[in-house]
Amino acid sequence: MRYSRLTDRIAGEGAAAWDIHNRALARRAAGEDITVLSVGDPDFDTPAPIVEGAVASLRAGATHYPDVQGKRALREAIAERYRARGVAATADNLIVMAGAQCGLYAAAQCLLDPGDEVIVPEPSYVTYEAVLQSTGASMVRIPLRGDAGFRLDPADLEAAITPRTRAILLNTPHNPTGQLIDAEAWAAIAALCRRHDLWVISDEVYAELIFEGEHVCAAALPDMASRTVVVDSLSKSHAMTGWRLGWVLGPEPLIGHLSNLALCMLYGCPDFIQDAARDALRQPLPELDAMRETYRARRDAVVAALAGCPAVQVVTPAAGMFLMIDVRATGLSSQAFADRLLDEQGVSVLSGEAFGPSAAGFVRLSLTVEEARLAAACRRLARVAEAARADTASLSTIE
Repeated sequence: MRYSRLTDRIAGEGAAAWDIHNRALARRAAGEDITVLSVGDPDFDTPAPIVEGAVASLRAGATHYPDVQGKRALREAIAERYRARGVAATADNLIVMAGAQCGLYAAAQCLLDPGDEVIVPEPSYVTYEAVLQSTGASMVRIPLRGDAGFRLDPADLEAAITPRTRAILLNTPHNPTGQLIDAEAWAAIAALCRRHDLWVISDEVYAELIFEGEHVCAAALPDMASRTVVVDSLSKSHAMTGWRLGWVLGPEPLIGHLSNLALCMLYGCPDFIQDAARDALRQPLPELDAMRETYRARRDAVVAALAGCPAVQVVTPAAGMFLMIDVRATGLSSQAFADRLLDEQGVSVLSGEAFGPSAAGFVRLSLTVEEARLAAACRRLARVAEAARADTASLSTIE
C-alpha cells in the first residue's frame, strides 16, 4: 500500500536520534542499573497544588468538550505572564495547545508554504526539521560554533536570508546548549526581520529556568508583536511534561487560523488540565524556585566533576536542564562516544550530531537525576573519555 509523501518529510535523522535513549530505557526496564541522561523530562513531581487543582476540576465535572481556543481564564493568566515581560498581550493573542510541540507544528502549518525557507541556528532541537518539512518548507541551517560557546551571531542570520526566506526559528534559552540570546543580539535580529519582512518563531519553553542573564521575549521588542510567534508551555518550568499543555502567542489573525486548524486536528485541551494550568500560573509555588536552583546546583556539580578531566570540556549553560560536553579529544565521534558510554558504563547521553552537524564531537547531558547520581555518572563519563583518549594516543604512537 502507498503512503503519503508527508511520511518521508517527518521521518529521518530527527526521529532516529532517540534510538540510544530507547535502548537505555529498554535496558533499565530489564533491570539493569542505567542512568538516563538522554531526555529532558524533569525528575520532579508536578507541584501538589497543581495536581489537586486538576482533581478538583475533574470532580466538578470538567469532562466535556473544551473551548477550542482555550478557556478564557487560562488565556488571561498566560497573557498576564507576558505583560509582565513587556508584551502587550491579551487573551485574544493566545491559543492553548497540547504542549509546545503541538503549538510549533500548528504554527508552522499556518505560516509556511512549500518552497519557503526558514533559518534555524544549529545545533537545534531534533523535531524542528520534521516540523518545517511537514509544510513543504525547507530548513536553512546556520552553525553555532562550539569553540565560541554556541552563541548566536546575528550576522550569520543575515547572510542566510534569501528571497525565499519566510521566517527565523529561534530557541532561547537554547536546547541543547543552554545559551541565551541577549538583548543586543535580539535588537539586531528584530531589525533584520523588519527590514526583510520576516516572521520570528520563538521557542521559549526554558524561559523560567535561567541561572545567569535575562530572558528577552521577541514580542516585546519595538514593532515586533505583529510578526512574532511565541511557543511556550509549563512542561519544563512546572514539571508538567506529561500534562501536554502549551500555547501559542501571536497576532490575532494567526490565532484565528490556528483555531481553525485546532478544530480539525485537536479540538481543544481537556478542561481539567486547563484549570490546573490556570492554578499553576496564578498561585505562588515555591517549588518552582527550588527546581530552578536544583538545576543550577546540578549544573555546577557536573562542571566541577569534569573540570579535572583533560579528555573533555564542558560548555557551561546559562539556563535550562542540559549541557554540552566536548569529547573531541577522545578521538571518537559523538555517537561512538555515546554508544561506548552506555555499553560500558550504563549512562545514556545524546550525540550532539542528533541536533546538527555543528555539534559533532559533543554530547548532550541532561540534568534530570539527583546530584549524587549525576556526579557518579560524570565519573563514569570521565573514565570512558580518558580511556578513549589513551587509545587514540597509543594508535598515533604506533602509526
